[in-house]
Amino acid sequence: MKLYKIFLYAFLSIGIFTSCEGDLDIELEDDDDLLASDVFNTREDYLKALGGVYANLSLVGLDVDANGDPNQSNLAGIDAGTSQYVRGLFSMQDVSTDEVIWTYENDPGIREIQRNTWDANNVIVLGFWARATFEISLANEFLRQTTDAKLDERGVSATLRTEIKTFRAEARVLRALAYYHLMDLYGRAPFATENDAVGFIRVQEIKGQALFDYIEKELLEANADLLDVNPGQNYARADKGVAKMILAKIYLNAEVYLGAGNGRYAECLQTTQEIINSGYSLTPNYLYNFIADNDANGAQNEIIFPIVGDGANVRNFGGASIIIQGQQNADGFKPTPASLGVQGFTTLYRARRQFSELFVTDPVFQNDNRNTLVTQDISSDPANTDPPVDRPIEIGSDFTDFSKGYLVSKYSNIKSTGEAGQSVRFVDTDFPLFRLADAYLMYAEAHLRNGGGDRATALGYVNALRERAFGDMSGNIADAELTLDFILDERARELYWEAHRRQDLIRFGKYTGGTYNWRYKGGTPNGSSISDNFKLFPVPASSRAANPNLGQNTGF
Repeated sequence: MKLYKIFLYAFLSIGIFTSCEGDLDIELEDDDDLLASDVFNTREDYLKALGGVYANLSLVGLDVDANGDPNQSNLAGIDAGTSQYVRGLFSMQDVSTDEVIWTYENDPGIREIQRNTWDANNVIVLGFWARATFEISLANEFLRQTTDAKLDERGVSATLRTEIKTFRAEARVLRALAYYHLMDLYGRAPFATENDAVGFIRVQEIKGQALFDYIEKELLEANADLLDVNPGQNYARADKGVAKMILAKIYLNAEVYLGAGNGRYAECLQTTQEIINSGYSLTPNYLYNFIADNDANGAQNEIIFPIVGDGANVRNFGGASIIIQGQQNADGFKPTPASLGVQGFTTLYRARRQFSELFVTDPVFQNDNRNTLVTQDISSDPANTDPPVDRPIEIGSDFTDFSKGYLVSKYSNIKSTGEAGQSVRFVDTDFPLFRLADAYLMYAEAHLRNGGGDRATALGYVNALRERAFGDMSGNIADAELTLDFILDERARELYWEAHRRQDLIRFGKYTGGTYNWRYKGGTPNGSSISDNFKLFPVPASSRAANPNLGQNTGF
């Protein structure tokens, strides 16, 4: 059994990881409740504890109802679906942009997110803050319980101590991942490490240069003890490739986080080159990255870090589950539930016109395998001979009219063999948080931003993605076409609905202001300018009430 599965199942076997919303800025209240001496006797015990740190990215809690469906989040006061890590990240990074819109605006918090009018009381803003800070707490507690002194007390063998050293490095990377997302989305975070006393509620915050430097230092220091990249063996583990991917991300966005003139493009280019040279490879079929066996169909060689899905055990309305269910068409049209391997919610998500135009304006993209736009309503009934009906590209003023706007069919709960996943409610598909394709595009962008490297190499990486997308060289670009504007559009075509778009638009100066408007940006049908404070989300009001040491972002 792959070790990441052991981590996942280990988490399911214990009920020790809980938190309430008012305590999200603290470590677990009593280490005797979590990690009494009789908990750690074997290697498997340490795997269980580390499993909790990993599984917090996939799961929301252990409580299920009579049907085995998610019943309650382990973050009290927050809906079980809303609090899931990927769902929050997807809502904030993609639903808040030109890529996607949610059909039913009565869902708490979603109207403000997709109309760029959120405030400090938004439940989605709170849900991700809660989940990310809980991730930090879990990592801190694991590190607190695996110090040399603790291992000495328990008489841990030299062999196991060597492996625990790697486990500790992985926990540091997972903690850095949560801090990176907090920096990117909120610009600040409550700051606590394993060296802080358990139960110290009103921790200080960290932001700006200090937060950037902390993340960088953690990743660089952990690197020596991490597993080397081995895509077939270390899939879903926080190995050296994952650490370098987070580093590349913060380097690429350094001027956003630290201000103009603080670019780290040379470090970004160097780090992405190290990632590219470390053993990953593009899967020949682009869509294999987004289907039910993407942990075993060859995509595991491209996916640098996934958030694991498992239809039998990861049971919540987040992750790839909510995305795939949301892609379904309604009223018997394709893509049907059967074609995606799911049932349940339909037409939750549609594409906004400005994103759709990246694929439909130029006819060349009709042959692009990345183009999964559903532009027609086609009956799924073989006996129905009615001709297809074109869907309008534009979403109307009535969001609940899901006959308008193009759909997307990028993700699926069907395996490469044609078999469906284990469950029609909860998918086996892993969410690809980081992929090699992104490293290719980051190298090209860092080069164009004077980060060094080689233009021919940058062009080669872009065209490698194009050749996979088109199946031949017909989509390749010429040297003169390799520009920053091209990179922004190509990132959208390659990485859409993978929780990157908001970050990209901010880095290119097109998220706030009125230079680039998309449908319902700022709340108006045709889109309108939004102020610069919306480059960040606010610190949740309830978190600030619990911890007065937390500051607030301008404009909130």
